[in-house]
Amino acid sequence: MKKTILGIFYIIFFATSVFSDTKINTIYEGNPDAKIQLIVYESLTCSHCADFHKNVYPDLKENFIDKGLAKIEFRSFPLDMAALNASKIAHCKNDGKSDILHFLFENQKQWVKGSEIEEINSHLKKILDSGKYGIDFDKCIDNKKVEDHVLEDRIEAVNKFKINATPTLIINNKKFEKPLNYKNIKKALEKLI
Repeated sequence: MKKTILGIFYIIFFATSVFSDTKINTIYEGNPDAKIQLIVYESLTCSHCADFHKNVYPDLKENFIDKGLAKIEFRSFPLDMAALNASKIAHCKNDGKSDILHFLFENQKQWVKGSEIEEINSHLKKILDSGKYGIDFDKCIDNKKVEDHVLEDRIEAVNKFKINATPTLIINNKKFEKPLNYKNIKKALEKLI
């Protein structure tokens, strides 16, 4: 009996220590070894960020990311508590995939409404349930490790790139200073191919 309890303790300790060492993966798409490395800092409650995902990102994906010419990382720069919570949801599965992130931007108008965080969270939970992503909303929102990762993205953005607005694009570790439309980005990327 003593050995069984001790064995269970070791299994729990080992499982806990392995989980606590688990790194939170960055959400990205494209060839990790691409010559062009893009980072976009965005807030999930930012309407300009949603416009970027709707009007710029599809062409960027088709012409650069899907062709293996570029990798894009989606980094969190939450502007408010609702964006922080949504970022935690986007990272919750910790698989590095962008499907939940894109879903949240596509449906932003359905969940970013209300004057209290509880009301917005309720809309966010409802929209996620409709998406059938199979995540535990409360567990994701309460995940301190994911929250730290999201906030570290924001801190790095300010310290390394002096970012103060969203969306902001970084191309090969340099802040893109022109308006974020596809024409401007395409010109800049073609020079790097």
